[in-house]
Amino acid sequence: MAASQASLLLQKQLRNLCKNPVDGFSAGLIDENNVFEWNVTIIGPPDTLYEGGFFNATMSFPQNYPVSPPTVRFTSEVWHPNVYANGKVCISILHPPGDDPNGYELATERWSPVHTVESIVLSIISMLSSPNDESPANVDAAHFNIFLIEHLQKQWRENRDEFKKKVSRCVRKSQEMM
Repeated sequence: MAASQASLLLQKQLRNLCKNPVDGFSAGLIDENNVFEWNVTIIGPPDTLYEGGFFNATMSFPQNYPVSPPTVRFTSEVWHPNVYANGKVCISILHPPGDDPNGYELATERWSPVHTVESIVLSIISMLSSPNDESPANVDAAHFNIFLIEHLQKQWRENRDEFKKKVSRCVRKSQEMM
């Protein structure tokens, strides 16, 4: 029963996005027969390092959506402190509801069933504009070793030129893929 409710909700959200497209991204099903797997293309936000880029991602929804959050994974290369090397997006609203076992996030910052595909993608666009360097996820980016977290935090804070070069390479690569 939960899967059919999730399916109906996702179908409704897809219809709404088709009727009322949102600036900054496009979304649709990967396979017309599976409403739980979406493809999203995010346009790099203006006035950011990602401007001009086209970044593809998949959204995988659990059968009990919206009780549990989807997983979002970039399929385009994205150099960002809050994106793991495998492309998985790490933002609070995609973390399971309830208290954070590590004590870093408030329960109110985590997943809530009120979120929609639109609010999730807009949060990711916001993440691209304002990286959270206090909680980096990018442990393996650019084939660094285990010290990457410290390196990436330091790079973001102290060596913006190097960071900008890597982001620019990702933007160019995303444009070539279109």
